[in-house]
Amino acid sequence: MTMVTRTFDLLDNYRKYFLAKTDAFVKKENGNWITYSTAQYIEYSNLISYALLENGFTKGARVITISNNRPEWNFVDMALAQIGAVHVPLYPTISAKSYDFIIRHCEPLAIFISDSILYEKIAPLLEEHPSVQFIYSFNKIKSVAHWSNLLDTGTKAENKFKHELVDIKKNIKPEDLLTIIYTSGTTGNPKGVMLSHQNFMSNVLASAAHLILDSSHKALSFLPINHVYERMVNYQYQYKGISIYYAESMETIGDNLRELKPHGFATVPRLLEKVYDKIMAKGKSLSFPKKSIFLWAVNLGQKYELNGANGWWYEFKLKIARKLIFIKWQEALGGNIQFMCSGGAALQVRLERLFWAAGIPVQEGYGLTETSPIIAANQNAYPDVRFGTVGPVLEGVEVKIAEDGEILARGPNVMIGYYKNPELTKEVIDSEGWFHTGDIGCWEDNKFLKITDRKKEIFKTSGGIYIAPQVIENLLKESPFIDQNIVIGESKRFPSVIISPDFEFLKEYCKRKKIAFDNPEQIIRNERIQKRIWTEVEKTNVNLDRPKKIKISRLVADVWTPETGELSPTLKLKRRVLKEKYDQIIQEIYSKQ
Repeated sequence: MTMVTRTFDLLDNYRKYFLAKTDAFVKKENGNWITYSTAQYIEYSNLISYALLENGFTKGARVITISNNRPEWNFVDMALAQIGAVHVPLYPTISAKSYDFIIRHCEPLAIFISDSILYEKIAPLLEEHPSVQFIYSFNKIKSVAHWSNLLDTGTKAENKFKHELVDIKKNIKPEDLLTIIYTSGTTGNPKGVMLSHQNFMSNVLASAAHLILDSSHKALSFLPINHVYERMVNYQYQYKGISIYYAESMETIGDNLRELKPHGFATVPRLLEKVYDKIMAKGKSLSFPKKSIFLWAVNLGQKYELNGANGWWYEFKLKIARKLIFIKWQEALGGNIQFMCSGGAALQVRLERLFWAAGIPVQEGYGLTETSPIIAANQNAYPDVRFGTVGPVLEGVEVKIAEDGEILARGPNVMIGYYKNPELTKEVIDSEGWFHTGDIGCWEDNKFLKITDRKKEIFKTSGGIYIAPQVIENLLKESPFIDQNIVIGESKRFPSVIISPDFEFLKEYCKRKKIAFDNPEQIIRNERIQKRIWTEVEKTNVNLDRPKKIKISRLVADVWTPETGELSPTLKLKRRVLKEKYDQIIQEIYSKQ
């Protein structure tokens, strides 16, 4: 492979090894898959670079993109990297208030947007932000310059800037600023994480060394590409010459998987939980003999151990279960999955076992935006994988556990710092270069890193008992009745929980039990349902020490999503928002105690 120390070196790598590739990037438009070749990727990236230079863009200029996953995002990403401009990619789902803050904070010269809906959200803000001199769109929007105009400008300016671009690239160092990624934040304003070429590429090369896919394979991309996790995986695919297919939307993932039959994808636990819930609902609706075989296979899968540790008789039964039941699980994901990585939150161990038992190895990893992102990751095969952990530390990265249990990381993947916030940078990166993650963890067998909770999320009851809410919340989410939940009780006598039920599952359950289901507000007041969900809470309580047991639960009729504000774009709980939203319920829980 060529020396890849800056992101745009990936273009030279493509030119050298994968120039004949006809489907480097693929998107679906109006029902048809549209392919972009390696040659087009290189050409378009260069032409946009020439156009930006012609328009006066220089090293360090900030450029925002607000877009869904699509090939054009990559063309702009590479074009910016090549001229030393700073890419600031944002979620298409955040509020106008967040856009306003970020535009004011980073003062971009240009904004690329994907569609008219986003433009309508952004347009009213622009009068307040004189730094923005250019607006481009990926879809055609009236009165907005289309991105293809840059290809025309670049073609005319090619002779003028061709040699200059070569010189500019030579002077861009691996440690130079590549991007500012604003973390969604569960409290307060977003923080701008400054990442260099080296930050990303050290992570890409170390993780790509273990990636079993190659240029004959294709991957489906659906997690937001502006997020550090999917972006790094995106670069990883490019480095290995893997064809990248972009899902139409989060809603079409299932259809896209069955249609494309990809070999790999990156995901978050919540999506795997949804896949599992759908499979289980389908299995439980089967006729008696088929349902018995289905539940036998699931029960067997939940006991799965790596490396044949359960013995030959278990492996023999598993072979039968795979042939009869689990092959359908594989087909639901397209039938070709060889690589599936999960990050962003803790993956339930029972799901990990089940997917591996089904012949679909899922690799859980761990990291943060500030670490580009991977710190540790399980691999595709024994002995470099252990259930319930986030795997061995990535090569080139150091990890140590502080006295209070906090995970500290150091290495070429650790960010430059927070944009315009040196004080906050000093708070998280100490004088020896250790980044303080805010996560609590420990080692298993001195090899596998295990995350036990978020340092900032641990709270103390009035009786002095420490509660790790995430641990309890993950246990509760194993119930098909529970979609999301938040454990509360800081400075109170005992912990309680507020539950957003899985209303789709409840509808099916009510149908089976002949319980009227009119709407969520009505069903959460139904005593039978309240008692049934409390039974699920009690199942979790069995595994908790007495002072940590949940004493009271309350059901709410709201479905928590990033769009409605209770979850971050990476589906983490926004605890402050939730506590404010349900302040009255919380007061009621503790007022009589």
